[in-house]
Amino acid sequence: MPVLVWSTLGFTLMFAVWLMFGVLGIPIREEFGLSDVQLAWLTAVAVLNGAIWRLPAGIAADRFGGKRVFVTMLAITAVPAYLVSTATSFATLLFYAFLVGFAGNSFSVGIAWVSAWWPQNRQGFALGVFGAGNVGASVTKFIGPALIVAVPAAGYLGGLVPGGWRFVPFLYMVLLIAMAIGMWAFTPHREIKPGSGRSMKSMLTPLKQARVWRFSLYYVVVFGAYVALAAWLPKYYVDVYGMPLSQAALLTAIFIFPASLLRPVGGWMSDRIGARKVMYICFTIMLIASGILMMPYGHIVLANPNGTTSEILPWQVGTILFTLLVFLMGCAMGIGKAAVYKHIPEYFPNDVGAVGGLVGSLGALGGFFLPLLFAYTTSFTMLPQSTFFVIFMVTLIAMVWMHVTVVSLLHKASPELSNKFEHDHHTPLADEAPFLDESEFDKTGARS
Repeated sequence: MPVLVWSTLGFTLMFAVWLMFGVLGIPIREEFGLSDVQLAWLTAVAVLNGAIWRLPAGIAADRFGGKRVFVTMLAITAVPAYLVSTATSFATLLFYAFLVGFAGNSFSVGIAWVSAWWPQNRQGFALGVFGAGNVGASVTKFIGPALIVAVPAAGYLGGLVPGGWRFVPFLYMVLLIAMAIGMWAFTPHREIKPGSGRSMKSMLTPLKQARVWRFSLYYVVVFGAYVALAAWLPKYYVDVYGMPLSQAALLTAIFIFPASLLRPVGGWMSDRIGARKVMYICFTIMLIASGILMMPYGHIVLANPNGTTSEILPWQVGTILFTLLVFLMGCAMGIGKAAVYKHIPEYFPNDVGAVGGLVGSLGALGGFFLPLLFAYTTSFTMLPQSTFFVIFMVTLIAMVWMHVTVVSLLHKASPELSNKFEHDHHTPLADEAPFLDESEFDKTGARS
């Protein structure tokens, strides 16, 4: 339990640091005079550095112990957090944002650490609780606008403690150091190292399997899109609905909370009914919600015989409907994130660090590419709703791949039913066959 509690607290803080530019980007845009594309790059480079080290970080946790790696990462991240508060130009700020993004790699370390200490029949719940640390994305949403207003621009102690938006990364620097000390002092000093003594080649071998890459695409949908929207929504509310930053941040938190706090529910559901069924539910909800949100606002103009025109079928998503649909997407993402990671210790019990690191890395890379796609598609179409068209298409691709895989497995299990679409008196209905799990088959498709 101490491992779960402290890893979750540490991950919550690291996640807040990783995504702090979602709120800080608005006052930064005003101070430095940034365009929307420049602002998207500021967020994206932080997300990028929080993705590219997840695989080696997960492997390091398996080989050297999760506690040791996690504490080291907390201490290292405190340095660029302070540097962000000192930036005086967009170029230096972009560089420091990239460095502080290292915080995002703590996820794969925590996953490996928690998995090593919890039994398999409870790992879905435990990993779901740990993953709820995603709620850290809302920490800056809540405290950021208030601190920016409360702390004078000149700061305190003659500028030693910076003010305005710069106070937030300075505060995170202090909290990161405190968290590193607390985690070292109050968690077990004994390390469980599933990867100790194994060669690097043997630890990387599972990454050749197609299912690892398929899980990664699922995670792009439920986590990469979550990271992208968590950073993008404050700007969306400000630009599309004309809201002040404080209100935009609060409404974004309505999306972040279920996308984070429902992760334990997703783990519990995956333990009870199976991760793949949960993924079907989540993808369906996301397709419906994003399909509505991607429709452009406007109306149809009819030319009447008398030379006049009529406007019919006006369409516009108001603030309430928009927030509700984004909330539903957040619920689906929160549950789906746990379902994806429920697969990993089941299929790869001795390689959670490596496999979880790769899945997390590629998923987080989705959080790097998607904000850029949002910015460029919006610039090209002049329609902010194109943000959700991007999410719709990525979700559709992932769901189609998953369904094709499921159908293929069922055909391998019951080849005599492959072309049976109608009921006859000699062959059982296809829907009477048991729903088979991928783990029941070896690489040739034969039942193991």
